[in-house]
Amino acid sequence: MVPHLVTALNGPLHDLEKKILEATPAIERWFRLEWQEHTPPFYCSVDLRNSGFKLAPVDTNLFPGGFNNLSQEMLPLAVQAAMAAIEKYCPDAKNLLLIPERHTRNAFYLQNVARQMQIYRQTGLNVRLGSLSDEIKEPTPIDLPDGTQLILEPLERSANGRRLGLKNFDPCTIVLNNDLSAGIPAILENLNEQTLLPPLHAGWAVRRKTNHFSAYDEVVKKFAKLVDIDPWMLNPYFAKCNGINFQEDTGIDALAATVDTVLAKIRKKYKEYGIKEKPFVIVKADAGTYGMGVMTVHDSTELRDLNRKQRNKMAVVKDGLEVSDVIVQEGVHTFEQINESVAEPVVYMIDRYVVGGFYRVHEDRGVDENLNAPGMHFVPLAFAQQHAVPDMKAKPGTAAPNRFYMYGVVARLALLAASLELERTDPNPEVY
Repeated sequence: MVPHLVTALNGPLHDLEKKILEATPAIERWFRLEWQEHTPPFYCSVDLRNSGFKLAPVDTNLFPGGFNNLSQEMLPLAVQAAMAAIEKYCPDAKNLLLIPERHTRNAFYLQNVARQMQIYRQTGLNVRLGSLSDEIKEPTPIDLPDGTQLILEPLERSANGRRLGLKNFDPCTIVLNNDLSAGIPAILENLNEQTLLPPLHAGWAVRRKTNHFSAYDEVVKKFAKLVDIDPWMLNPYFAKCNGINFQEDTGIDALAATVDTVLAKIRKKYKEYGIKEKPFVIVKADAGTYGMGVMTVHDSTELRDLNRKQRNKMAVVKDGLEVSDVIVQEGVHTFEQINESVAEPVVYMIDRYVVGGFYRVHEDRGVDENLNAPGMHFVPLAFAQQHAVPDMKAKPGTAAPNRFYMYGVVARLALLAASLELERTDPNPEVY
C-alpha cells in the first residue's frame, strides 16, 4: 500500500528516490562502516514527513510506544533484531525486565507493552514488568482490551544495592520504555552490574532535540555527499531559542526573531527550487514528547498574538515539565494521504534494523500541522519483507518497496544521529 500523493511537486523527490536506489550498494556499505564506529540505540522510532520535494525526519523517539501498530508480518523481523541487540549487551541473557511508563490506564500504550513482551519472549527470554509507580506495591494484573493480561510488579534493589529486579527475579538486561520526562528516579541510578537499555541519558531529563538535530545535520552532510544530493532535501533547518516563559510573555521577541531567521532561510530554498507552497516553522519544546508543546507558525507576528489558551498549551509538556527552551524547526508539509486524511510515516527500528512502521493519520489536521494529537489513528505500513529489496525496474514514485526503502534509509540516518547524540551526552563515555 502506497498512500496517495496529492502534490504536483514530486519532481525532486522522484530524482532523490532514483539517486538513492542507484546508490543502494554504496549506501548499505556506508551504514555498515558507520555501525562499526557507533553503537545504535536499543530501539528507536522516527516521524518522517514527505512533502514531495523533501523527505525529512521531524522527531526521533528513543522510547517508542507504538509497537502494537506494527503489522503482524513484521514480528519475525523484530524478534531477529531484538535478539541481535540483546546478545550484544548480554550474550548469556536469560531474564529481561521491562519498565514501562507510569500511566497504566492508557490501553493503546499497554498493548504496545504487551507486543514488546511478545517480541522479547520470542527471543527466548523470561520477561517480566517492573513499575516505577509508587501505587504498585504487589503484583497487579491489568486487563487489556484483547482479553489478555499484564502483571505489573514493584521494583526491588538487591541487598548489595548494585542490581535492580523483582521479587525472585534477577534480570541481566533491563529495557526502559519510560522516557524519564519526570526526571531520573533514584531506583534506576548506579546500576553497576546490569545493562540499562536505553541508558539514562537518553531520557528527556538529559536529552534535547537540538542536540539530536545538530548530530543529524552532520550525518546528512556526509550522506548527501555520498549520493550527490542537496542535504536540505533530507534535513529540516532548525534553531534553538532559550529563556522563554509563555505564560509571563517573556522571551517572545527573541523567539519571533529566531522564527524570522529560519523562515528567511526556507524562503530562499523554496525560491531556488521553484516551490510555491507557503513556508512555515514548528515551534516545540526542546525536551519532551507526546506531541505536547507544539505549534505551527507561518509568520512571527502570530507569536505576539497568542491567546491565554495557546500560551498555556505551550508552557507545559508531559509530566508537568515547564517549557523554557524551544526548537524552531522548519515545517515540512506532508502531502501523503490515506482515505483523504493527512498522513505521515513513522518508522520503527530495533538495533540497526528497520522492523516496520505505520502511518499516523489525522482526519482533522492540515498538511502543515502536528499529527501527533488526540484523534489520530494508525495504519500499518506494508514494509514487510521488501524493505531491503527495492524494485530497480520500477519508475520513480510508483513502487511501494522503493518508497519504503527510502523511508528506511532516512530513518536510519536519524538513528545514526541518535547514536552520535548519545555518545556526546554520555556522562561516562569510557563505559559506553
